[in-house]
Amino acid sequence: MSARRDMRLPPERTGTGLDYLQRIVSGEYPQVPIGDTLGFRITEVSAGRVVLVGNPDLRSFNLLGTVHGGWAASILDTAMALAAMSSIDESNRHTTLDIRINYLRPITLETGEVRAEGTVIQGGRRVAYCEGRLTDAAGKLLSHGTSSCLIFPK
Repeated sequence: MSARRDMRLPPERTGTGLDYLQRIVSGEYPQVPIGDTLGFRITEVSAGRVVLVGNPDLRSFNLLGTVHGGWAASILDTAMALAAMSSIDESNRHTTLDIRINYLRPITLETGEVRAEGTVIQGGRRVAYCEGRLTDAAGKLLSHGTSSCLIFPK
């Protein structure tokens, strides 16, 4: 509980999702709390698109000497869900309905910083379909994901 009290949560969203996320990128609001825990942050946002960068530390590794798939799933889920958020107006909220992640290359200590880009590929009144790409500094695809996000009134 004490860790939660020390954490700075972003204020409740008012305005559009895009406006809110732009305030996070500018530093006006704190970063997403799960990003603080897992070592990633939002760096770019536009309507229907969000970019996060991250560098998993040794706490994210499995016994095989690679980053656990849950870390990649978390950064991709965040990128895709925030891409959906960037496309909604002030009267709606969203939540992830499902995610699917494909692991293509391992993430190791040598991989360095990674980049997760989430985009809305089809937005609607009730559901936004998104995709995410996790790449290394050379642009090699490490993981790919898809998700659907439910859009509902506040």
